[in-house]
Parts: sequence; C-alpha cells; structure tokens
Amino acid sequence: MSAKPINSILFVCLGNICRSPLAEGIFRAVLAERGRDQDFLLDSAGTGGWHAGEAPDRRSITVAASHGVDISGQRARKVLPQDFSRFDLILGMDRSNVADLKALAPAAMRDRIHLFLEFAEGKPRDVPDPYYDGADAFAFVYRMVREASEALAARLAARASVPDSGQASSTM
Repeated sequence: MSAKPINSILFVCLGNICRSPLAEGIFRAVLAERGRDQDFLLDSAGTGGWHAGEAPDRRSITVAASHGVDISGQRARKVLPQDFSRFDLILGMDRSNVADLKALAPAAMRDRIHLFLEFAEGKPRDVPDPYYDGADAFAFVYRMVREASEALAARLAARASVPDSGQASSTM
C-alpha cells in the first residue's frame, strides 16, 4: 500500500447484503463518533450481482439498528471496474472476496485490495458470512466488524498524523 492518503474505502463481500453493508454502516458510525464522517467516501459492493438493487438482509438491518446504526437505505451493487481507481482502499470480508477482487482488478490497482480484519487489526481472519445462520451469527459479525472498524479508524488517524517523510512505511 502506498503512503498516499486514504480518503475513500469500499467494503466488499459476496452479495453486498450482509457483511459489507454492515461494515460500511458501522465504519461510518465510528467515523461520525470521531467527527470524521465527512472526511471519507465510503461504499460497499459485492463480487456477485445477484442482489443488485436490494436492501441489506433484514437481519443485518436489525442488528445494526439495535446498535443505533441505520443501513436500511443502502442498496446492493456489484463491484464495478471503475471502483478500482475510485477507491483508495478496498477491503474484502474474506479471502475468497479478496481473491475475486484481485482477479478483477487491473494489476496496478491490486495493492489497494486487502482482507478487512488483516488490514484493520493485523489478524489474517475472515469475517464469516452469516447468511445461512441466525440472529446470533449476525450479532457476532456485528461485534467483529465494530471492533475492526474501531481499529481501522485508529490506524487511519495515526497514518494521517504521521508527517510525510518521503519514505514508505512497512507498517501501513
């Protein structure tokens, strides 16, 4: 990842109805709590277009709402070729999403694609897909994404406060 500022983030899962809408909504809420919600362009998308135009899964909407986060206005969409140049950071929810994104991305843009939890927390773990499970799985994913969003916001704030020395950092 280059040392250029990160001002736009795309969260990606398979269908853009469970994990990535939660990640977009939760990260937006974390930024708002820090007074930084106007500093970033945020969006979410899926590697597949099966649910394009649909609202997030009702269970994602419910778990988010129970924490004061409204994602009901989001609409699913598929990753577009222009997303690779539009977004500074593209975060896949699992390794399969990351592999699919890297296969779609132009070679010069692949360095902006990362596994969400690994980039945010340094933990090479997947955010599990709760689609075929119940409310407990959605609550688990919410907590996991909330913790990662806090870590991501802190990491980006630290990155923004480091003066540009002209040298790339191996920790960012």
